[in-house]
Amino acid sequence: MRPTAGLTFGGRYQLQSRVAIGGMGEVWEATDLVIGRTVAIKILKDEYLGDPGFLERFRAEARHAALVNHEGIANVFDYGEEDGSAFLVMELVPGEALSSVLEREHMLSTDRVLDIVAQTASALQAAHAAGLVHRDIKPGNLLITPDGRVKITDFGIARIADQVPLTATGQVMGTVQYLSPEQASGHPASPATDIYSLGIVAYEALAGRRPFSGESQVAIAMAQINETPPDLPVTVAEPVKQLVLASIAKSPSDRPSSAANLARAATALRRGDLQAAAAAVPGVLPYNPTFTQAMSNPDAATQLFNPAGSTTQATTLLAAGAAAQTGMTGQLTTSGVPIRREDQKSDRRSPWTWPLIGLIILLVIIVVATIFLLVNRDGNATPATSPAVSTPAVTPSTSATPSAAPSATTPPAATKVTVNAADYVNRPFQDVVDDLNAAGLQASSAVGNAATSEDQVGLVTAINPTGNLDQNTRITVTYNGPMADIPAPGAPTTSTPTVTASTATSTTKVAVSWPAFGGCPAGTTRSGYSITVNGASSTTNGATPPSSSNGSFPVGAGVTSYNAIVADTQAGQIQVNYVAFCNDRPSPSSDTLTVTVNAAPAPGGTGTGTGTGTGTGTGTGTGNGG
Repeated sequence: MRPTAGLTFGGRYQLQSRVAIGGMGEVWEATDLVIGRTVAIKILKDEYLGDPGFLERFRAEARHAALVNHEGIANVFDYGEEDGSAFLVMELVPGEALSSVLEREHMLSTDRVLDIVAQTASALQAAHAAGLVHRDIKPGNLLITPDGRVKITDFGIARIADQVPLTATGQVMGTVQYLSPEQASGHPASPATDIYSLGIVAYEALAGRRPFSGESQVAIAMAQINETPPDLPVTVAEPVKQLVLASIAKSPSDRPSSAANLARAATALRRGDLQAAAAAVPGVLPYNPTFTQAMSNPDAATQLFNPAGSTTQATTLLAAGAAAQTGMTGQLTTSGVPIRREDQKSDRRSPWTWPLIGLIILLVIIVVATIFLLVNRDGNATPATSPAVSTPAVTPSTSATPSAAPSATTPPAATKVTVNAADYVNRPFQDVVDDLNAAGLQASSAVGNAATSEDQVGLVTAINPTGNLDQNTRITVTYNGPMADIPAPGAPTTSTPTVTASTATSTTKVAVSWPAFGGCPAGTTRSGYSITVNGASSTTNGATPPSSSNGSFPVGAGVTSYNAIVADTQAGQIQVNYVAFCNDRPSPSSDTLTVTVNAAPAPGGTGTGTGTGTGTGTGTGTGNGG
């Protein structure tokens, strides 16, 4: 059925105007005629209806999006199939896709990018907590509302962690420009996959280009695996740059430990709180001594991003130390927007400019004089072999102040922390994270496989790395996520949907069967069924419902059929449904099978009657006379 304005789907959703055409179908604005709500309806393209894989993927989008309730994920209201068309009814989000925004504006401000990253990561965390990985985060799937809110759409190729995907083994799903290295290599997707794709989106929004390109899809995928991304523009502040680069690290273990931590770091950088950002994602700290030393002082860390015009020592440190060694060309304001040096004209007219130049010249003279004295103190020494050649790295600090000389001494050996996985496995993950952090490590948590029972949710399954570790080593605590949902089983069936009721001399039976349930999550097995029957008097497998003819009764895991006996001679219905059990967890109920029972025919009768008749006759006789 070709979508046209005025056409109604599902008996209630009337199409108004087409909004967009996507890879799998068309999206229309529609009106829900029952409650009067304006919705978006996504209709699968006709050419895909004959492909069971595409149709199942379309159904999966409805199931996947319905798993998560979050303001950053477009709500799904309904799903249906009719007249050869499949459709998905969802929230109509006002605004436009981020891809349209980037096509128009090319580059976005740092503050705006951090806001988009924080909102998207927060929504992804809700999906990851439900065991769902999106696998196709890209600008086209991020809708931006007029007030700046972000909504994630298109869960069409998402998968539930540890369940069989809809694609064949080794098949790559996702948009190649935003594909993670593990996806491009054919490995399973994980929450870190979505973090990588979001990092590529952030890079593109900051730089106005994607980090990896190529002449073909394969070339781009290989670049995702092997190549180092080009530097971001110098206008991007170093901590923001480090956050993006951490998100697109080749190894999933080097990325932010969770989408929640990525959201916290982005939010902290927006307000200029570098310490909070580093606590969530340690990789935002540039690896150089000056910057690290500055961040070890909480006051200095807070003041490091003071607005221009501050005369504190922290501001001087940013200009003379951290900016020089990290490549930062601007400060972060309280809103997190980078300020370009060329815009800071007041810096050029600073009254300290000439005194600083004079101080630098004086330092150079002192350094040269020191080297000259060291060289000439030993008459046999020559400039070519003078030990002074090996000391320039510490000379600036000693010339600035004599107290800096001890910095050249060998630091004490780092304190070791012994981590044994057996001490932490099967404990609540938050307790383990707290214990490891208290021991001087940088511990973070990551959701692993879905738990197989309620008492296993949140328990630690793995620690990495282990052994004798230096303090401040980053360590990941993996724990069981929420239990995976059990799908509803297939509906029971019968070859006799209409039967005639039992009589005194004839018993009517209805043979009911159902498919063997195979939807138990990984780590669980089918343990049996519970059958609910209404309207039958008994069954031939030995189970008998209560005398009211309504009831539920268990059957074994290997049973897939039974015969129900019609209750009496009256017309009525027999209704049958069932649930499957995975270990001790029940599935949702199956659809109900209804068998129509026609009344038994009335038995035959007996009768009496009278009759009349007439007849004639003749006779002859002989005799003797005397």
